[in-house]
Amino acid sequence: MPEGHSVHRLAKQFTSVFSGQRLAVSSPQGRFAAGAEQLDGATLLSALAHGKQMFLRFDNDRVLRVHLGLYGAWSFGGDATFRGASSIGAPRRVGESEAPSESGPPVYAGPPAPVGAVRVRLVSDHGWADLRGPTACEVITTAEEKLARAKLGPDPLQPRSDGSAFVAKIMASITPVGIQLMNQAVIAGIGNIYRAEVLFLQGINPRRPGKLLREDEARAIWSETVRLMKDGVREGRIITTTPEARNGRPKRSAPNYVYKRTGEPCRRCGTAILSDDMAARTVYWCPSCQAD
Repeated sequence: MPEGHSVHRLAKQFTSVFSGQRLAVSSPQGRFAAGAEQLDGATLLSALAHGKQMFLRFDNDRVLRVHLGLYGAWSFGGDATFRGASSIGAPRRVGESEAPSESGPPVYAGPPAPVGAVRVRLVSDHGWADLRGPTACEVITTAEEKLARAKLGPDPLQPRSDGSAFVAKIMASITPVGIQLMNQAVIAGIGNIYRAEVLFLQGINPRRPGKLLREDEARAIWSETVRLMKDGVREGRIITTTPEARNGRPKRSAPNYVYKRTGEPCRRCGTAILSDDMAARTVYWCPSCQAD
């Protein structure tokens, strides 16, 4: 499932290539025909990411809310002016699906025929975007968007997001920190990778109850998450290790400290990394560096 940094990259993609443009909206698959009809011909005003959800705001007081979930993905294509970020959840880079030309860039002749179960297709004069397999895809009003976002915790990537709300929530519960970090009502955008890596970097065992966190520890979790997720937006993938921890290896060969490294030596102390089930997901930690 794409974590928050990927959804923020997608929002930047939509802002780059569709903002201010009148869009033709359809549902080639047919399952979203009624929703597409409400958006067809409207102008996209903005794209906003909040945690793992994206809100595409149109000028007719309608918002397309999308949660990609485990299987959702966007793909994009268009002419030479159609540029933007690529991302997890957007598996093809802009223009990649168009055939190359010996005389230069590919000539854009409109969107290709839909391939597979395309839930939503957005088309402008310069390009297109197809959505497949989302967990959630619905048209809501701007008032309903506010209600939906009010149910989410603070997003570390929002410009004015306040970590104080996160600190208060996580410290108020006896629920283990490792479970709370996956609760989108506590903090929006963290997934399994960020959970494991943030707690390792802060030396906190995922099983520690939130009530047993010190305030400075809770604030450090927030600050570390902000730093790592901003890195994820910039890099286009999650890389938490330092060059020293990678010991000369490229980023892609050693991106994480503990995530999916069960039984391997800790990059700091050499102790074998442990893993276990926690709230239906696998959690990873170093029993020495995260001893409590």
